[in-house]
Amino acid sequence: MSRSSSKSARVVTVAAGVETTDRTAPVRDDRHEALEVLIGKWINEGHTVASAEAPSVPILTSDVYEWAPGGFFIVHSAYGRIGDTSVGGVEIIGVDGEAYSSTFYDSFGNVHVSRLEIDGDELRWIGDRTRCTATLTDGGFTQVARHESSADGETWAPSMNVTLRKAT
Repeated sequence: MSRSSSKSARVVTVAAGVETTDRTAPVRDDRHEALEVLIGKWINEGHTVASAEAPSVPILTSDVYEWAPGGFFIVHSAYGRIGDTSVGGVEIIGVDGEAYSSTFYDSFGNVHVSRLEIDGDELRWIGDRTRCTATLTDGGFTQVARHESSADGETWAPSMNVTLRKAT
């Protein structure tokens, strides 16, 4: 067997068994296509919302949303600064019924799980302690995002406001 044939055989062997399960093979559909609004490179500018404990500080970040191999999931990488603090993380977004699941791993070692809903030009990330509503404008090249946080999951307060502008 040639070297390229043996590589192909290994790939088939690694995936062997999938075709014999009772699971229906995933198919990209309109739910996946709706996520296309996120794909691209974004520059974000804004500020945190001042509270009794902390003043408002500027936010400047860069976000890249791209399809993972196969086109079923989005990988979102974020880097930047909130005030003098370097921040970042990686998010994975996938279809979950009629909505989407989002898991964000931040640069401080925290994991944030949210439900993402898309309703026309509005995107909503809804988590236990954080949530965000982003409105798409400018033909999908701008997102105006309002973030909220909660210490108890019941009482919510504004935490930051950012405008994301699509660079590509």
